[in-house]
Amino acid sequence: MLERIGIDAVDALFHTIPEKLKLGRALDLPLGQSEQEVLAQLERLAAKNVNAASSPWFLGAGTYAHYLPSAVDALISRSEFYTAYTPYQAEISQGTLQAVFEWQTMLCGLTGLEVTNASMYDGASATAEAALMAMRITRRSRVAVAPGLHPHYHQVLVTVLGGLGAEVVDELDDSAACWIVQQPGFLGAVSNLEAHAANAHASGALLVVTVTEALSLALLRAPGDAGADIVCGEAQSFGVPMAYGGPHVGFLSSRQKHVRQMPGRLVGETADTEGKRGFVLTLSTREQHIRRERATSNICTNQGLCLLMATVYLALLGRRGLRELAEINLSKAEYAKARIAETAGLSVLTPGPTFNEFAVAVPDAGDAALARARSNGLVGGLDLAEAAPNLGPAVLICTTELASQANIDRLVDSLAGNPS
Repeated sequence: MLERIGIDAVDALFHTIPEKLKLGRALDLPLGQSEQEVLAQLERLAAKNVNAASSPWFLGAGTYAHYLPSAVDALISRSEFYTAYTPYQAEISQGTLQAVFEWQTMLCGLTGLEVTNASMYDGASATAEAALMAMRITRRSRVAVAPGLHPHYHQVLVTVLGGLGAEVVDELDDSAACWIVQQPGFLGAVSNLEAHAANAHASGALLVVTVTEALSLALLRAPGDAGADIVCGEAQSFGVPMAYGGPHVGFLSSRQKHVRQMPGRLVGETADTEGKRGFVLTLSTREQHIRRERATSNICTNQGLCLLMATVYLALLGRRGLRELAEINLSKAEYAKARIAETAGLSVLTPGPTFNEFAVAVPDAGDAALARARSNGLVGGLDLAEAAPNLGPAVLICTTELASQANIDRLVDSLAGNPS
């Protein structure tokens, strides 16, 4: 091959790399091993990981541990579904399109808005897409963010909008394209969306509500009913594994009048030439489908398999089952808050109503409190020293349906430093 391309040695392929950047020695790699030996080593490494199946789990902060029904994995593992990343030439797969259509319908019901797209990468990028959509609608280039937005979502927002010369600010005024409110907030507080909507609309801005814990939509008032113009966020709680933080499944819903500015694509219902029910891509505004300069986005896609997981999960639980599950999450959190309130050295820092997540003041330091929890076999939450240093020593904890009363009691004792 070297002779064919006209060089004497492999090193000549890399002559453009400065010598100071080259390693200058052979790589320190172990000798090759058999499949059996490699598999044993990987299993030893995997055994070091802690997950919600091996330990009681109270860590939320944007990715949530919920029970995943066995039927979800069984159905999405069918070969006609499992190989789908995002459906191209989608009309040849009516089953995939119907699943997307059902997803859109369910999310419209949960968000209280008329239109939902065929999913997105994740909650953070969906929030950035919602801001871009609001900018196109209002023709304004400033995005205002209310306190309580997940810090990682805020970072993504600044990164995406920064490349367009747009400004991200923390105050709402008459120059803002939208007012972004997280519901519930990063520290778990449930906001009065009606008041936020009134303030946003008085400034000529849209109200964008972003949701990191999608299960809350089954219990709280639908954001669209409270005046939100765009609702976006993360639907990982609907049957999608935590998976080290991804892949997950973002969503974006809006009012019908803004549909032409929606990123991604929409699946619609129609009838074929024989009058039979069928599904088609009704709107595709990605750069792969139309002229790049007219595309509403070039960074979004349809998370087909994760969307299918969420759709199967929602269909299994149904409207009533989803609400009952949300009520269980709320009751677990209220029990934990009551136990914390009666425990010396601890206090609940999140004001007002919450769903299944809230901040807790601890007696010494967040990392020390969580270390005590780990020593008792618990994943105790998130240290807020970096995300919310103004709170003092504090942790963010989440109690889903997986949290038993006994383990909540163990967590409270661990955080307080009481022997269990």
